[in-house]
Amino acid sequence: MKQIRNFSIIAHIDHGKSTLADRMIQYAHLVDDRQFRDQILDSMDIERERGITIKSQTVNIPYTSKKGEEYELNLIDTPGHVDFSYEVSRALASCEGVLLLVDASQGVEAQTLANLYAAMEHNLIIIPVINKIDLPSADIERVKEEIDQELGIDPETSILCSAKDGIGIEEIFEAIIERIPPPVGSGDKPLAALIFDAHYDPFRGTIVSCRVFDGTIRSGTMIRLMYNNAAYKVEETGIFRLKLEQRKEISAGSVGYIIAGIKTISDTRIGDTITFDDNPVDKPLAGFKEVKPVVFSSIYPIASDDYQSLLDALEKYKLNDASLVYQKDSSAALGQGFRCGFLGLLHLEIVQERLEREFDQSIILTSPSVQYRFYLTDGTDLIVDNPQYYPDPTEIDKAEEPFIRASILVPERYVGVVMKLCMERRGVNSRLNYPSPGRIEITFDMPLAEVVFDFYDKLKSVTQGYGSFDYEIIDYRESNLIKLDILVNGEKVDALSMILHRDRARERAIRVCDKLRDEIPRQMFKIAIQGAIGGKIISRSTVSAFRKDVTAKCYGGDITRKRKLLEKQKKGKKRMRMVGNVEIPQSAFMAALKTDDE
Repeated sequence: MKQIRNFSIIAHIDHGKSTLADRMIQYAHLVDDRQFRDQILDSMDIERERGITIKSQTVNIPYTSKKGEEYELNLIDTPGHVDFSYEVSRALASCEGVLLLVDASQGVEAQTLANLYAAMEHNLIIIPVINKIDLPSADIERVKEEIDQELGIDPETSILCSAKDGIGIEEIFEAIIERIPPPVGSGDKPLAALIFDAHYDPFRGTIVSCRVFDGTIRSGTMIRLMYNNAAYKVEETGIFRLKLEQRKEISAGSVGYIIAGIKTISDTRIGDTITFDDNPVDKPLAGFKEVKPVVFSSIYPIASDDYQSLLDALEKYKLNDASLVYQKDSSAALGQGFRCGFLGLLHLEIVQERLEREFDQSIILTSPSVQYRFYLTDGTDLIVDNPQYYPDPTEIDKAEEPFIRASILVPERYVGVVMKLCMERRGVNSRLNYPSPGRIEITFDMPLAEVVFDFYDKLKSVTQGYGSFDYEIIDYRESNLIKLDILVNGEKVDALSMILHRDRARERAIRVCDKLRDEIPRQMFKIAIQGAIGGKIISRSTVSAFRKDVTAKCYGGDITRKRKLLEKQKKGKKRMRMVGNVEIPQSAFMAALKTDDE
């Protein structure tokens, strides 16, 4: 066990975690140059396309120190985006130390601080690493000053490196061995292992990733999952070396995988404890804090007979992403589906893309919303995340929505545009802080509903990519909330309803009506698309009708003949509109639910 080190790399988004992991893997010769590719630990297509890490991946790196001793280093790579902070918390629970990566040109940013606090909560050893020292804009002295002032870490302990050019990699390895303590635990005690990840293999069942704290797992051992008391016989154990590499046993201090023929997906829970069936531990290990979703949206299959395959896909997906929360839901317009909770808008996008690509699902998502709180006149209160359950307006005493404290770090020159953006999103109580020359931290209290749509994208646009953004939910505050209904030909379309602030209602209603007008096919009668608050119409677009020229057969003669034919046509169209049913195509839902300004 003295030769094992478990560590993680944490940093703000785009500070070079995946590149550093690439260099460490190359340094250890785990992969030859011919098979190597950038972002080697990022196995998903989406990760490679977007250049972000979504899933924390594990790899076992063999390393021989300068003194000639051989070590096994378990690296757990983590995402940097605020939406995937749950992945980071799971990785940290399996480590003894972390490399805290700071970009030499960007300096300390919002997520750097958030991840540092998470590492401190787990009492981990922190090694600061200043990356990208090869950049012309690198300012090492300024970054050291920030590490000292903002993080409270001795800047002289930081290691300088360039993951891209492979500078300082050996120094990082040596620091891991010297500064991070070996894991504690005993191979002779009853088994206690923490499940921190899992994925589904159609041939072998669930493959469980775990960190062993006590005991030893061998193939043939009978194990028990403590959450639901299910017992299984271990078929195979091993470690992660880019591919799964079989080993006779994995013992205390190690990170590895177990295959035990677990066919029922729901049996495996992330954060559960594995122990011996005949000699269990007294109490389960402390798992991870329960995740609280902040953005809610419903997922429906495009073809209603795909409902069962969507349910199977969500079960398998949940195994790999424990932060997704879902329950059954139904809609008059879209049929049977699921109401899902997400950690943010990027998380929602990633879930949608992964369901479509990895599980081959054709799905549609309703407009994202947050949890609102309504106090009713009879003294009860109600939490609503779905517009379908909006209470009767006459019974509402007051309504509250969740507020966040957003901290935005930007270079000085962007302060004006960022302040304007925050004010447009109903931001209040702005405060300015100057962490270092040339950079400003702006703090705003804002409604969460204004942030979940496209705030992050807008912030990146107005700051040309330099703005970094982090937030925490602070409290609920009173707000003037209404329910906006969309009517097509006088019929409410429940899937397009949304709860929002009264000041924003007309602007949103006009945008949705215009998008629907462009997508709904023309009929033989006029179709009115309206936005309404209760019985009051606040916006309207019209899909014009096809028109047959009924007067073409009249050659001259009295005008009354023409008028008679036009009146007859008018009556026919009126009757048609009353009995006519407007089919709304899926593309119209897709267009209306997009939140962009295109």
